[in-house]
Amino acid sequence: MVLASMAGRLRPVVKQPQLLALANNNFHSNSVPGSSSSASSRLVHLLRQSSNVSFVTSIHCKIVKLGAVYSGSTSNHLLTSYVRLGQIAHAQNLFVEMPQTDIVTWTSLMSGYISANQPHKAISLFQDMHLHEIKPNHYAFCTAINACSHLAMLNLGQQIHAQVEVHGLTSDTVVCSALIDMYGKSEGALYARRIFDQMKNQNVITWSSMVSVYSQNAQGYEAIALFGKFLHVGVPNPFILSSVVNACASIGQLGLGKSMHCKVIRHGHELNYFISGALIDMYAKCGCFESSKNVFDRIESQTLVPYTSMIVAAGKYGFARYALDLFDEMRNEGIIPNDVTLLGVLHACSHAGLVDMGLRYLHSMKYEYGIKPCAKHYTCTVDMLGRAGRLDEAYQLSKEVHAEGPDKLLLWSAFLSACRTHRRLDLAAEAADRLAEFDSDVAGPLVVMLNTYVSAGKWKNAANVWSTMKQKGIYKEPGCSWVEVKNKVYVFYVGEVSSAGTRAAEVMDLLEEFEVKMRERGFVGSGSSWVEEEEGDKRVIVGVHSERLALGFAHLSVPDGVTIRVMKNLRMCKDCHDWFKRVSDIVGRVIVVRDLNRFHQFSFGSCTCGDYW
Repeated sequence: MVLASMAGRLRPVVKQPQLLALANNNFHSNSVPGSSSSASSRLVHLLRQSSNVSFVTSIHCKIVKLGAVYSGSTSNHLLTSYVRLGQIAHAQNLFVEMPQTDIVTWTSLMSGYISANQPHKAISLFQDMHLHEIKPNHYAFCTAINACSHLAMLNLGQQIHAQVEVHGLTSDTVVCSALIDMYGKSEGALYARRIFDQMKNQNVITWSSMVSVYSQNAQGYEAIALFGKFLHVGVPNPFILSSVVNACASIGQLGLGKSMHCKVIRHGHELNYFISGALIDMYAKCGCFESSKNVFDRIESQTLVPYTSMIVAAGKYGFARYALDLFDEMRNEGIIPNDVTLLGVLHACSHAGLVDMGLRYLHSMKYEYGIKPCAKHYTCTVDMLGRAGRLDEAYQLSKEVHAEGPDKLLLWSAFLSACRTHRRLDLAAEAADRLAEFDSDVAGPLVVMLNTYVSAGKWKNAANVWSTMKQKGIYKEPGCSWVEVKNKVYVFYVGEVSSAGTRAAEVMDLLEEFEVKMRERGFVGSGSSWVEEEEGDKRVIVGVHSERLALGFAHLSVPDGVTIRVMKNLRMCKDCHDWFKRVSDIVGRVIVVRDLNRFHQFSFGSCTCGDYW
């Protein structure tokens, strides 16, 4: 028997002597624990108070050695204690040996699997319930839906949703809120909105969930519009305000973000640490790092969330030293970092080339902070090694990491991107094979593979990738950049200056002027050319990158001395990076560019990234 073998190998190391003494009294006064309701109640009370594994295993061993028959309640509390303390293997063994189980038993173990980053096992357990004639309740459904959220598998989530319909739980507010969250994390915002609209009892939590779904799925304007509707039916709490601030961050529109900041102040929630963290993140993503710092500095009593938000923001701007100083300051204040904080620290090291330091932080997570690195931490580490050209180490780590679903996709995509940068076609092919396992029309990895072959002159291989993309209906996303002028967004595409309206000719004159001044300074780049149209002397731009057009328009439209902020949907190329450095020196103003991966802050001929990105 599993429990009998467990009793032989578990040696209690008691660190809660008073609780253990009470437990011993219970055992001596009741030969069969569970036969007396008062003894059972005391035992359950002790298990709830326990905070270390040794105590729980001591209780477990005593029950086994006495040959006691468990009561359902006592067994469930014992299993829950194992789950709470992260001992999923012990919880699983206990589950197998229990003579009787109920819905509480099954749901507790499912929750344990999710906490142990094993959501697939939670789903399997849920699907086995009917074989044991266990009817799932709304708690079990919420737990199964939560497992689907972790996996971000839309089809699986829809299957669970169908069972919710069959069991008549579509009017349960908690279940519906869980479904909204699941669809949001599975790129199913449309399905989430349908559930939201069908709900009879919407509350501030469901409104917050739906706003958050739009924000997570790059539908910031929809989130803000929904928030506007909510204001007609309810008073915003910190959670919905933080969700709508995050939506402003997702679209990178500073004017809307400032407007939401005013609403936060008006409702008296500026000092809420969740909202403070969201504001720090919003200002950073809108290219206004100093405003992020101002929000952070105004917080009188710092907590984990603002510190984490500030560390993440500083890392993305290339201010690695500041991020690491904040991390040290936080620890000196006695604030214990969480997994997101350490992910921000790793990002800071990655974007600054501090590889060895980053590896030390990774290796210290478990023994210094009790945090087991997850797939996101390892993906960041792979990216860090890849940026530094340590591709063999990155490859070895990628193979060793246990990742599933979207986490695995991100891991190997990060490695593939590094292979492209350093032209390691052998490893790039291996990464492409790993990514081919995904039956998903994700354009990113295929586009990276296409560009890898093109940059290496492997035209036949590039043609094969292009053919695969065409068969799947995948097309490369066109590069675009946008700027905000007087609360209006202007979007520019490669070689198209029409968004500048009546100022198009001025933009072209300005860019040509920049080109002339840079050539005078010895810089000769690629990326734009000038031609004459056949039917007149009107000039058009051929091939100039979108961020240059956006900068030209913003320079003409934004008053002198005001920072120019350009947002871009793709990674900034090296040629444009050098071009922006020189333009910042020519015009003598600060220019911030947010690309797909990070922020670049240019001023007087240099960038905060230190030319490492």
